[in-house]
Parts: sequence; structure tokens; C-alpha cells
Amino acid sequence: MSHREQQKTFWSIDPTAKRKPLQPFSSLAPAKPSVVFDTYWRFAAERQAVFHRRALGETPPWTDDEILREYKFTNAYRASDRVSQYLIRHVIYEGDQSSEEVFFRTILFKLFNKIETWEMLSQELGPPTYAEYSFERYDRILTRAIEGKRTIYSAAYIMPSGSKAFGTTRKHRSHLRLLEQMMEDNLPARIAEAPSMRKAFELLLSYPMIGDFLAYQYVTDLNYSDLTDFSEMEFVIPGPGALDGIRKCFESLGGLSETDVIKVVAERQEAEFARLGLEFHSLWGRPLQLIDCQNLFCEISKYARVKHPDVAGVSKRTRIKQKHRPNMEPIDYWYPPKWGINERISNGAGTRTENGVDHHGGE
Repeated sequence: MSHREQQKTFWSIDPTAKRKPLQPFSSLAPAKPSVVFDTYWRFAAERQAVFHRRALGETPPWTDDEILREYKFTNAYRASDRVSQYLIRHVIYEGDQSSEEVFFRTILFKLFNKIETWEMLSQELGPPTYAEYSFERYDRILTRAIEGKRTIYSAAYIMPSGSKAFGTTRKHRSHLRLLEQMMEDNLPARIAEAPSMRKAFELLLSYPMIGDFLAYQYVTDLNYSDLTDFSEMEFVIPGPGALDGIRKCFESLGGLSETDVIKVVAERQEAEFARLGLEFHSLWGRPLQLIDCQNLFCEISKYARVKHPDVAGVSKRTRIKQKHRPNMEPIDYWYPPKWGINERISNGAGTRTENGVDHHGGE
């Protein structure tokens, strides 16, 4: 079967086939993959291979892919990125594990999304806790840092200023007031009681300055903790970068929404790696989740600017701004205990995938 025929059998419906009860996406017109769709899977496999080569202590360069060597891209798995690793190990799982304190630490960290800002607050205040929270103390420390020309926010995404919502003159003050409002509304307990990831997302979305993208990021971060226990295959919201990447991967969505596409791609990952003859080295047996596939669409949006400059998305961007500068500080990878990955890492479990099937050893 040709490459094009393989794509067609996946993305289209045979009108002569005997009718069956409708399955997800089966009543929708066919989506048409572009050349970037195959690059999506090759990028995912090679970016994850880079992760494992680095985790094994190999010295750079970790890849022959010139684009990956020159430009900065996040990991295939969101939880493996340096900031997420710090959040999981040193923010979420260090300190009081009550729902109130875990929520407070997680959202405080994510408002700035910068390790240096968290460490600055910790050095000045001791471990940040809601029990000892003071707007004046936090504001004084952050204001002094800004006046000293220190960057307190990550460049990963832009946080709204919130000046209208809270009547403040500095962005960080609005964000502290936002966190105060959440805590006063007993949001930690309401999130913990939420019956689904979508409901928890909607609770976060109801607050000023938090749109779809941030609400999805925050609920994902909170779900790393024991505050909630949602499946990452339950719910997804595509961000702006993912929307651009999806449009590059498909000439037409054919009736599918971008959310549908992410779900189908996540469900089809083993078949797609096998179709292209790729070995995908999973996260110690954990397949790509919806959040990971969403992030990969965001990364392929950037990667395709160089690999496929003739394929236009919706953002119209043509260059990748961030260059790759290897950070040689090692990371002792550690994931939410409920995932069951940490035992596999410590026991030396294998990660090799052939045709989508993981092979574990050393257990």
C-alpha cells in the first residue's frame, strides 16, 4: 500500500462500507495530511531520542538533526522539561501536602513559571506557604527584583497584566491578588472535588486573566500532584502554537476540530510510528498523552519554519527565535509517583520501542 493510500485509509471513510454504529470521528469528512504530518512523527521520535541520550549522560551533540542542534525545542513529554521537573520535585512534592498548600505553591510557581523567581522567594521567605503568606512581603521582594533589572517572568508564555481586574500598577501585584482570590474562594478544595479534568479547567477559567490556554496549563500542573488524579488522555485544549502546527500538518481538517485531531493522533501514535518505521523511545513505558501531542504540534509549528518553509500555518511566522544553548546541569528525572515511572527509572527499565511496543528490562 502506498504512503498516500495509508493516509487515506486512516483519515477517510469508505462510502461503500456497510454502515455501523457511529464511532468517534467516523461521520466526519476526511482530513488531508500534508508533508509536515510525517515530519511530526519523525520530530517526536528524534526529540525523545535526544532526551534519552542526554539522560544517559552522553555528551553533546545528541543528534545529527541540524535543526534540533541549532534551535531550542521542548521535550516530547511536557513533564520532562526542566521547569516541569523542578515544579514536580521541588515545588509540588516538597512541603505540606495538604490540598491548600499544594495548590498555593503550584499556582504561585506557575504565575511566574521561572525557577529563579521561586528560589529568590524561597531564599527571602523560607519555603513559600499559604499559612505565612503576606502580600506586602511578597510584593516588596518582587518589586525590588524588578527595580534591580531582574526578570521575574518566564518568556515561555505571556501573562496578562490584570491591571483592570485588580486595579494594580504592576503585573506581579495583580497575580498575587489573583492567587489570594483563588485561596479565599476555597478553590483548592473545589478543584480536588472536581469530577473531571474539564470541570477543574472550567473552575480555573472562571478567574480574571485566565483564558483557555492558561487554564489548561494550570490544570495539567495541578494534576501532577495528588490534589487530583485525572487521566491526561481525558481532556485537551490546543494552544495558539498547536493550532498553527495542526494547520501545517494538514491541508484540510475535513470537518475535524483541532481538539479532535489531537485526540486521533494520540490514539494512533503506535500505528504512525510503525508506518514510518520509527523506533519511539517512550517515557519508561508511558505513551504520549494528549498534553504531549498538543505540545508536539506547537513544536512542529516552529520546526517546520526551517524544515518546510513553503508550508504556511496561521501565525505567518518564518523564523525560530530561540537558539539551542545546552544546559549541562544534570537533571535527576523524577515524575508524579502515581505514574509508576520512578521505580522503572531506579530499576534500570529499558525504553526501546519497536513498532509502538515497549520493551522493559532490568525489573
